[in-house]
Amino acid sequence: MKKGQQPPAYGGQALVEGVMFGGKNHTVTAIRRKDNSIDYYHLPKEKNNVRMKLKKIPFVRGIVAIIESAGIGSRHLTFSHERYDVMPGEEEQQTEESSKLVMVLGVAGVAVLSFLFGKFVFTLVPVFLAEMLQFVAPGKTAQILLESMFKLILLLTYISLISMTPLIKRVFQYHGAEHKVINTYENNLPMTVKNVQAQSRLHFRCGSSFILFTVIVGMFIYFLVPTDPLWLRIVNRILLIPVVLGISFEVLQVTNLVRNIPVLKYLGYPGLWLQLLTTKEPDDRQVEVAIASFEKLLEIEEHGIEVLEVVTNPVIDTKTVPVN
Repeated sequence: MKKGQQPPAYGGQALVEGVMFGGKNHTVTAIRRKDNSIDYYHLPKEKNNVRMKLKKIPFVRGIVAIIESAGIGSRHLTFSHERYDVMPGEEEQQTEESSKLVMVLGVAGVAVLSFLFGKFVFTLVPVFLAEMLQFVAPGKTAQILLESMFKLILLLTYISLISMTPLIKRVFQYHGAEHKVINTYENNLPMTVKNVQAQSRLHFRCGSSFILFTVIVGMFIYFLVPTDPLWLRIVNRILLIPVVLGISFEVLQVTNLVRNIPVLKYLGYPGLWLQLLTTKEPDDRQVEVAIASFEKLLEIEEHGIEVLEVVTNPVIDTKTVPVN
């Protein structure tokens, strides 16, 4: 990347013992195997003219991006989960144990259904909790504020609880490594472990920020529709899910665009605060995996999948590994 040139917007996802990065045409995962080797998984982005057109329409593109990310991310997550704790050569036995549901619907379909189920629960449970306290907080304004408060509490409680498990804690460390690598690249610094570790583990484009924005955006949108009777409130919440997601995606894009502008940069701070829970400081070995994934993506984006290969015990020079 040339000095002064606007860097491409790469994205990523933390996995089990690894990191996935996505570019314009490809997605690549690198994971640390049980034998200490680094294994790669490559998935090209399918070209679809309808989807490409939809991704250019504001508010609609967010929904398309979410569905696409859920499908792609689930396949990378399956790869990491099936391989991280087995020795090379034992993968076939692990693959045969996949659930029948995944075999019938496909991993991508399961991911989308899981996302929708989680979104329904996250949206409707606060509605019932707020409704139960009508005698304490009557009126539309009080109910919406109470509902939003319960939604935020539910979100923070869920994240806090799962972060206590050793596996998720390591996933959150890889999440931090993912952000550090992206920040290193966007700051046009050599991609070394030392440089990466010096970067922030927070990033304005993170999906964690998006989740928090759905709470905030939803609260304002709900003021535009009735809260009584309860059945109408439930219907409104369900029908407004794509609206909330679409607007929240645009808010996320805006906060990223203004992140270097004084005063306006604070618009994205609530999302960064949530990332203090969803990311942890990674160790050097986790950063090495993140660097390997990102470097491999850059190679494949430039030269094609011929450069993809499994590297056993890679030696990463923490002083001289460049971005390109």
